[in-house]
Amino acid sequence: MNDTTPAPGAWPDADLVPISALQHHAYCPRQCALIHVEQVWDENVYTLRGRRAHERVDTAGGATRDGVRTEHALPLFSDRLGLVGKADVVEFGPDGTPLPVEHKVGSRSKGAWARLADEVQVVAQAVCLEEMTGREVSRAALFYGKTRRRVEVDVTAERRADLARRVAEVRALLAESRLPAPVADGRCPRCSLVETCMPDVVARLGDPEPDDGDDP
Repeated sequence: MNDTTPAPGAWPDADLVPISALQHHAYCPRQCALIHVEQVWDENVYTLRGRRAHERVDTAGGATRDGVRTEHALPLFSDRLGLVGKADVVEFGPDGTPLPVEHKVGSRSKGAWARLADEVQVVAQAVCLEEMTGREVSRAALFYGKTRRRVEVDVTAERRADLARRVAEVRALLAESRLPAPVADGRCPRCSLVETCMPDVVARLGDPEPDDGDDP
């Protein structure tokens, strides 16, 4: 089978996939398209809390403590997958192995779709760091501000394959400038774009008219 992946550094800018788009797509493909194709962004209580949490770690810089060097707001890329982004925090161990730590507001107990989106994002960061440093990155971490707990994420072969598939899907979505149908489920109430998306209205309009049994 032919490998159609461009050579390192050969991705056109239009084909680069932001890591943030992967997170949005994992939560909801329509949310991803609204933000990254339609350039729509609305704030709600969840996004405001998240923005405040990120302001604490989004200032570039670093420090070393107990042999661990910590870098904040570190730019990331993967030439192999055509990814670009930024890590909240990266901890470099004594041997130089990086550990991405993504800061999240709230707790791990949020819905399954949100947890999946968090994991996809931090796995993408790990894959970028692996390529950038030449060191195997087998672990990543999510830090939840509400509970002050860190949750480790194993960067497994399955998660790597899932990431590659998602990158291809997001790249195709952005290239087509396509707006997917709304999910219209339990994800919607927490989404800051729910009023713009109008999932229930769009879902109803997309359904065929009910057959009342009368002839036209």
